[in-house]
Amino acid sequence: MLLTALFLAIAPRTIIFIIFVLVIFFGAKRIPELFRGLGQGVKEFKDASKEERPEYRDQQQPQQPHYGNQQPTQPPYRDQPAPPTNQNPTQPRY
Repeated sequence: MLLTALFLAIAPRTIIFIIFVLVIFFGAKRIPELFRGLGQGVKEFKDASKEERPEYRDQQQPQQPHYGNQQPTQPPYRDQPAPPTNQNPTQPRY
């Protein structure tokens, strides 16, 4: 899907230019070999990432400790109001 979006974002003239440069640098006979090797590399990468995913998921899920039927604690309630400040609101603060 990302590859499709990438090709839709590139103008056709740019794609033709890239193909032209590849043919000049590598020759028409060598290009299929390059893309075959690239495809095999992508396939191996996908296979390796599929093998690693279950192990990675097991490591990422931390086990939470069980505390039984403990009730959540509430913060202490303040009966007294906050102490007044000695600042006069009409005086600028420096």
